[in-house]
Amino acid sequence: MLCSRIRTAVSARLDGEGLPPGVTAGRLAAHLDACAACRQWEARARHLTEHVARLREADTTPTQGGEAPRRPRRTF
Repeated sequence: MLCSRIRTAVSARLDGEGLPPGVTAGRLAAHLDACAACRQWEARARHLTEHVARLREADTTPTQGGEAPRRPRRTF
């Protein structure tokens, strides 16, 4: 199976979506077992997903006054 299809499946799984047509959990696992590049890609994607989740959680944590902190204005 093509690495691009596996990476799409990994991304979908990390996003809580179903696997794309033609990709089964068994095929995904077998490919990841055999392909070091896709295993590394999955690890990096998982790390990024977890990091973004932590940032979102930190950004919505209420302050002492009970309000979420304001986002800084962006200037370009």
